[in-house]
Amino acid sequence: MPSAESESAGGGGGVLYLVATPIGNLEDMSYRAVRVLGEVDLIAAEDTRRSGQLLRHFEIEPRRLVSFFEGNEAARSEELLRELGGGARVALITDAGMPGISDPGQRLVARAIAAGVVVEVLPGPVAAVTALVGSGLPTDRFLFLGFPPRVDGERRALLASLRREVATLVFYEAPDRVKATLADLAAALGGERQAVVARELTKLHEEYARGTLAELAGRELTLRGEHTLVVAGASAEQAAEQPVDVEAAVRALLAEGLGPKDIASRLTITTGLPRRKLYQLALSLATDRG
Repeated sequence: MPSAESESAGGGGGVLYLVATPIGNLEDMSYRAVRVLGEVDLIAAEDTRRSGQLLRHFEIEPRRLVSFFEGNEAARSEELLRELGGGARVALITDAGMPGISDPGQRLVARAIAAGVVVEVLPGPVAAVTALVGSGLPTDRFLFLGFPPRVDGERRALLASLRREVATLVFYEAPDRVKATLADLAAALGGERQAVVARELTKLHEEYARGTLAELAGRELTLRGEHTLVVAGASAEQAAEQPVDVEAAVRALLAEGLGPKDIASRLTITTGLPRRKLYQLALSLATDRG
């Protein structure tokens, strides 16, 4: 029997459902999500094996189940758009959480909207919002940044650009990079910033580690499972800071007796500029002084 959602689409056109799935605790799956996944013509899943386990748990027998992940997103989107254009009801799910939030989906949604396809979102668990609310830090304004870049220079440039951002910052991070990212955050934003490391949300070993960035960077943390980092926004004083005058900063450090290599290491964190560029500037200014 067609669902109320599919009937409301009208005209027999396809419907794209974005279905949130549990980030850990299976009891967070909504009744609506279970019903829709059982009714649609096709389910596109980030990992068909993991999603298969979820579907079996809720005794859902999909009519069709296909993969939809970063590696095949472009080609698969074309296929799904053809299905939707032919009137199919398609559900998109990821391994955990909401499709499109640090997971594939946004491009498909944009294409579907442009093609006039009805898009319906079934709300549910999102690790970023769960961690934010549980952190105790301000929630009236926040900035979600997903996973920081893996490349050191790119990551430091991003973090340096956020020093004067007053919104609470939310990041995802892999367990093996949590400590390094906390250290970079402390160097770029100030070690006194309050922060929270949320781990294994909604699962048996859920944990919130709270403290300043400097404290958390130096603390022994359990580095297993999924991690979300929540960092307080800039203080009024930091928000009012003027951008770093890089040349003036280099000259000041040269006057203190630091060499070009040490200057580049120190300023790459606070300015976000590449170490090589800072080194060359310091070397040039040091030569001029000589």
